Amino acid sequence: MTRQRRLHREVMAAFAGEIVGGQLVPGEALPNEVTIAERFGISRGVARESLRALDERGLITVRHGTTTIVNPRAHWDLFDPDVIAASLAGAGAEHLLTEYLECRRIIEIEAAGLAAERVTDDGLGALEARLAEMEAALALRAARAQEEAYHQADVAFHTALVELTGNLALLALVRRVDDALLAARYPLARPAYRRTRALPEHQAILEAVRAGDPDAARGAMRAHLDTVEGYLREHARKVARAA
Repeated sequence: MTRQRRLHREVMAAFAGEIVGGQLVPGEALPNEVTIAERFGISRGVARESLRALDERGLITVRHGTTTIVNPRAHWDLFDPDVIAASLAGAGAEHLLTEYLECRRIIEIEAAGLAAERVTDDGLGALEARLAEMEAALALRAARAQEEAYHQADVAFHTALVELTGNLALLALVRRVDDALLAARYPLARPAYRRTRALPEHQAILEAVRAGDPDAARGAMRAHLDTVEGYLREHARKVARAA
């Protein structure tokens, strides 16, 4: 990464944090390029690129020749990794995680049922391979490497499940949120429970799909997401105590 790109990302991240954290409120005007350049010790060109990056993520609206305005949350790209990172670092983390969990319930419970109805040998093989990768990740000794490998395999399992539906529009939607799911899962990670809860729950989903039982597949996915919701409530209580 070039120095200029690193600087523009640092400035963009700083403003994203202030917007998501509520220090900059919807309708408020951001400083102009000259003021931003002076504040961060950067060139006007880098300041301009930082504002453009914020605009692309829906955090602000750049009104050329006038002012730059902070947008309300409804305009933010909540699936952008930089917006997610800023959101998870602030007081709105619980709200965002709740929204992602609702998205997963809407998409994945029905997707599990469709996958069981439309299961193929190749699709089932892919699902089995992803579960094997989740198991293999737990054998890694380095904690960081295990986390990365496990989360990647976990998301890949859920993507493979959607692939089994044969619905390309649904698959395109899920691929759009993959980065969001990866980022949003870390606060809810429970490594100690993976062998006793997470893997058996994923195994139950796999077995229901293998059996071609849509109701059982939906039930298994619902049970898994109930567990994740429990982790969310636990995370919320921890954040509240820390505050």
